[in-house]
Amino acid sequence: MTVAPGDTPAERAFKRPESVLVVVHTPALECLLLERVSPPGFWQSVTGSLEWGESAAAAAAREVREETGLDPAGLRDAGVRRTFPILPEWRAKFAPGVSENVEHLWYLEIPDAVEIELNVLEHRRYCWLPVAEAIERVRSWTNREGLERLAATPG
Repeated sequence: MTVAPGDTPAERAFKRPESVLVVVHTPALECLLLERVSPPGFWQSVTGSLEWGESAAAAAAREVREETGLDPAGLRDAGVRRTFPILPEWRAKFAPGVSENVEHLWYLEIPDAVEIELNVLEHRRYCWLPVAEAIERVRSWTNREGLERLAATPG
């Protein structure tokens, strides 16, 4: 019998090295950004790690609900996966030897920029910005790339 990663109690004690990035936007390409509690000034789209046994689709929907209070109906998988190194200061959350994370890109279009129900344990504030300004504000290169893909989409 083959044991899948995360199937043992020892592995489940660590964070899964797989996450989702969900770019929430309006038809006019106003994009939602959230400022993390720590570090201050770190702006990003909706993000979060997959739980053990959870699909990327389920994680994307859960993170949208938890971080914004929005209905995740209409989530669209961009079919983009990026691998990036886990920063040294975060590696202790992952199993020994894990140094990379796989991120799945998703989009959620909603009709209008609306008020968001922040999870104050994770984020201090939010804003809606035109996609070009959102590209300039985000700190993560994968987030920037996801926003750039959105801006380049014919529409």
